Amino acid sequence: MTELRTARLLLRQWRQSDLEPFAALNADPEVMRYFPETLSRQESDSMALRCRELIEERGWGFWAAEELATGEFVGFIGLHVPAAVLPCSPCVEVGWRLGKKHWGHGLATEGARACLDFAFTGLRLSEVVAFTSVQNVRSESVMQRLGMQRDSLTFIHPSLPDAHWLSEHCLYRAHCSVKVTGG
Repeated sequence: MTELRTARLLLRQWRQSDLEPFAALNADPEVMRYFPETLSRQESDSMALRCRELIEERGWGFWAAEELATGEFVGFIGLHVPAAVLPCSPCVEVGWRLGKKHWGHGLATEGARACLDFAFTGLRLSEVVAFTSVQNVRSESVMQRLGMQRDSLTFIHPSLPDAHWLSEHCLYRAHCSVKVTGG
């Protein structure tokens, strides 16, 4: 099972102790602003356990992100195979969700950069994607800091109704030949 370490983060398998802070993160309306709704404790626990199972199966996934200096759970960062059929399917995405306290410190960029490096060198993938609602400027900024390239066309996420305010998504791609840049 793979763990990734950066200067400030440990991306690791999920622990029972992660469930409570993860549920608080998923119940925060500001953190979940660009998702259809906040998650109940049961939904949040199910998501964490599914992440854990996928890591056990593949050796990688959406890892629990822990701040090395404090041991504090900060959210998740990792790689995932989206279930929804997207314009880039089949694909592996890089993604993140951090508690509000940890925004603005470059942790998402730092962790995602390690994930891209692992995807290209460890998994030998030729491409990794990232996508978000066109409303989510913060996540799109992380994608840009990672050196990912935005597709010219947007798409309607198939899990959302066409008219939903979050349905229009932008798509970014990173290729193994693209140097992952600093943040």
